Amino acid sequence: MRLLIINSVCGTGSTGRICIGIAKRFEADGYEVKIAHGRDREVLPEHEKYSVRIGGGFSVKLHGVTSRLFDRHGLGSHHATKKFLKWADEYDPDELWLHNLHGYYINYPMLFEWIKSRPSMKVRWTLHDCWAFTGHCTHFTVAGCDRWRDGCHDCPQKGKYPASVFADNSKKNYILKKRSFTGVSGMTLVTPSEWLAVRLRNSFLSDYPIEVIPNEIDRTVFKPTPSDFRAEYGLEGKKIVLGVASVWTKDKGSDDFFALAKMLPEEYQPVMVGYVNPSCGTIPERILHIERTDDRESLAKIYTASDVYVCTSREETFGMTCAEAALCETPVVVYKDTACEETAAAYGGTAVEQNVESLASEILRITS
Repeated sequence: MRLLIINSVCGTGSTGRICIGIAKRFEADGYEVKIAHGRDREVLPEHEKYSVRIGGGFSVKLHGVTSRLFDRHGLGSHHATKKFLKWADEYDPDELWLHNLHGYYINYPMLFEWIKSRPSMKVRWTLHDCWAFTGHCTHFTVAGCDRWRDGCHDCPQKGKYPASVFADNSKKNYILKKRSFTGVSGMTLVTPSEWLAVRLRNSFLSDYPIEVIPNEIDRTVFKPTPSDFRAEYGLEGKKIVLGVASVWTKDKGSDDFFALAKMLPEEYQPVMVGYVNPSCGTIPERILHIERTDDRESLAKIYTASDVYVCTSREETFGMTCAEAALCETPVVVYKDTACEETAAAYGGTAVEQNVESLASEILRITS
């Protein structure tokens, strides 16, 4: 039996690690497994046996330019996709597991035409965001947009990933996605949260079976991990309030974390881990900013050293960092009415109203 996984990355980032986990499980059951990806130039040596690169750096850049100018994300990479599908025909998978198809690396109408030509192939598609059923964006909560329910148009977020500088083709994109993604025989959709499943059931993908399978967290890494983090940064006697994101943006809650930092008493030390997009503005002096960690083990040490973990994002489909912090036995505070509320309930945490005052009040209660 052969399994083919398609994702933007292989082994890196949350989705890349999820794909590796799936590959190892199926391999243990006797499958031959390949992970087709478009973004990673190099993969770790232990992952090379799974890796199949779709296109290359030039293909990704050209796709990105087309997307940025004409708002036609997922419609470039013709040659790369054609070459990949020829390989996929020869590989002849019994099962296909899709993940992130956005990322400037694959042509989705060509891919789904190939999928529909193989009705006996079992297909799963794990959605890590909302891109599959919108005409442009990956998230729409902060924008308060519900055009995705009946047909996108006049996109209020065309300047956000996958950003378009000039054109707004959200209406055409929506129609094309609906035509491409519907009508696949035997496809099951997978979401990491009921929050995302609810939105799928109200989208044009509602006819497919939907399974809610929370993302797996590596418990061999994310566990109480003592370290000298406090001593290294001179934080003895401080109450550490931690926030983590791979890339901080306003949609990820940077404004609320900045405001929270200014609101907390002096004995509290806000710590912000992750790259902060310049659009967020100047990081308040009170915040200790750590742009990146060396590895996941280092992150587990920071989680463990902290007194409370705070997620200020309103746009998550699971909330991996919340689960990771909770497994390190750090109290977690998230916003209500987000997927993080489910994660906090599952792993142990508190959900509060979506305002900074509620966050601050809960932090003070937990750490008093």
